Amino acid sequence: MTQLRWLAALGAVLLALVVQVSLFPHLAWHGIVPNLCLLVVVAAALTVEAPFALVLGFTAGLVLDLAPPADHVAGRWALALTIAAFLAARVRQDVRPNALAVVGTVAAASFAATSIFALSGILLDDPAMSVAGLLEVVLVALVWDVLLTPFVLPPLMRLFARLGPQWATA
Repeated sequence: MTQLRWLAALGAVLLALVVQVSLFPHLAWHGIVPNLCLLVVVAAALTVEAPFALVLGFTAGLVLDLAPPADHVAGRWALALTIAAFLAARVRQDVRPNALAVVGTVAAASFAATSIFALSGILLDDPAMSVAGLLEVVLVALVWDVLLTPFVLPPLMRLFARLGPQWATA
């Protein structure tokens, strides 16, 4: 069952990545697109055990870092999505994920991950990132991610719960 869960999780990450880098740039607001990989990681963190979610967060972030048109130092999204997975897994330990908790967790994870990505860009002197644009990037990304939550998280959480019932909480 674990191998099947990994295949499903990696398939979801790859599908999210393809949609995120091919379709969503056409819908971008000031170049900011929804982070579907983040939503896959949060769905896993809210449904299965934390170590699985952390490794999935790192893997999804690394794939996102290396996917074209990557124009930043590799590892920034890996760090951001690993921390987002950790935060979401902590929420799962504290409360049973209901609709409000799921949306709140996505908002917090989106805020944290996008902030970490943006701040690491400022620290690494990324020319595309500025302190002035930081707030807009974080807020627009947060709104995008929260708007897509009802469409992405419920089916993914059901999938993860079905593939790992001994760990599932949803």
